[in-house]
Order: sequence, then C-alpha cells, then structure tokens
Amino acid sequence: MSALRVARAATGRDLVVKFEGGYHGHADSLLVEAGSGAATLSIPGSAGVAASVAAQTLIATYNDLSSVAALLERYAGMVAAVIVEPIAANMGVVTAAPGFLAGLRELTNQAGALLIFDEVITGFRVAPGGAQELYGVRPDLTVLGKIIGGGLPVGAYGGRADLLDLVAPAGPVYQAGTLSGHPAVMAAGEAALLELTPDVYAGIEARGDRLEEGLRGEGMSVARVGSLLTLFFRGKRPTNFREAKQCDSEAFGQFFRRMRDRGVLLPPSQFEAWFISAAHDDTAIDATLEAARE
Repeated sequence: MSALRVARAATGRDLVVKFEGGYHGHADSLLVEAGSGAATLSIPGSAGVAASVAAQTLIATYNDLSSVAALLERYAGMVAAVIVEPIAANMGVVTAAPGFLAGLRELTNQAGALLIFDEVITGFRVAPGGAQELYGVRPDLTVLGKIIGGGLPVGAYGGRADLLDLVAPAGPVYQAGTLSGHPAVMAAGEAALLELTPDVYAGIEARGDRLEEGLRGEGMSVARVGSLLTLFFRGKRPTNFREAKQCDSEAFGQFFRRMRDRGVLLPPSQFEAWFISAAHDDTAIDATLEAARE
C-alpha cells in the first residue's frame, strides 16, 4: 500500500498493474484477483471493496509479457506501477520464466511506470539480496515483510533516493506506523540476518533439493527455488494462476490430512508455498519423505 502511494506520487498516475493470483497484502485495491487465502476460499476479491477502488487495478497474466504490454499500451500514460512477486508464491510457487522479469523492467521503463518487486516472501529466502539478486533485475521499489524482523511484525519498502525523498517528513507522501522501527523487532531482525551465512544457504539448498527429488511422483510436480517449494497435484508445473487452479485440490486436501496424521504439518492450501528453514535438518527431511511415501 505504501509503495503504491509513492509510485502514484512519483508518476502523477493512478492505475496499477498486478498479476492474477498475486497477493500483496489486504489493502483494498490489491485484493483484486488475489492468490493465497483468497484463492483457497475461491474468493476473487472481497466484500467491502468499492468498485471505484478495484477499477484502479489492472490484471495481467504472470509470465505473459504480452498481457502487460497490452495494458500499458491501452492505458498509455495512466499506469503508475507494475507490482509483481519476482517468484510467485501465493498461487503455489510459480517461477518466473527466463526473460520475464527483465522484460517487465524494459516495459515499465518504456511506459514511464515504476517496477515494484514484492519480496515479502522471497526477500532473504532465496538469496541475501532476494530474487532481484538471484535474477539480476533491479526494481524501482522493493517491499519486505516480517522476515527483516526475525518473524516479528514489521514491514519496509525501499528504493531509489529520489523516490524515498517523496516520503514525509522530507516529502509530501504520508507515512506513519505505531511500531515503526521498534527496537526489539529490529534487534531480532539483525540477529536473524547474522545467522544467514553462505553455509546456511548452502545447507538449505541441499536439503531442499533432496526434498524436491523425493516428493516427485506420477500425476504430481514440484516447483522449487531455494527454500521455497510447492508440491502440485498436476502432472506439469504451472506457469500462471490459471494453470495452478487446474490442480487437483481434493487430492491435495487428502494428502494434507494424511501428512498431518503422520506428524507433518504442511500449509493447508494448494496455493501456499512450503518454507524450508535452517531448522529443518536431515532428520526432518527424512521424516517428511517417509510420511509422504506411506
């Protein structure tokens, strides 16, 4: 919400492009065609969102640059920003196709719009510099969530100095929060980040690779980037939200309950990512794979 406010102030434009199945928090304008819990409950938006607010959000298809280009052309000079999860993780894990993120960078540059990476999930998980380090694409603004507070409640957005100079008290864009910069949260975040050594990332990658290989089976596919993983009950990994919705959600529900009964608690939705952490040692991976085979 705050990042979009900055984008609108910087460009003098109102419209925003997001992707079908992308979840960027529960601000009214971002609940249009959201993934995550809204997708699980088959809710395309939310009651109480004004039609005039929803109309400010344009919907593109993830991994389809032509759908973005068409919107930017149709609404030329009206789009403030394109906001995207650089690795979609609220329709299950859906990886960006080669050239997709670089293509977004080029299209937004041409249209005079800002590119916003929502790295609430990917920030620090896939690399110390997030997905933008992994893929070598620099957005104008980056959004981060509670991962920077060691899991405690905090959020942040950052970007170019000229954009952040628009934020109060330096500029006219209002920003406030009762818990902003809370010292206990910041201390927890610093402690967590200090634990993220190259060896820790390497260990998570190795265990993630073993989990990915062990979960593969007939009629199923696994998508993984670093510590993010989803087991899809679909023979082929989806490339967008429409394909993700073709998964056998009933089979996933049966699998979830079976795993829970065997002592393995998974995200209870086909459209949510699994998070592998440093706490998941080889014993935990072995137990997960053993439960999945039973």
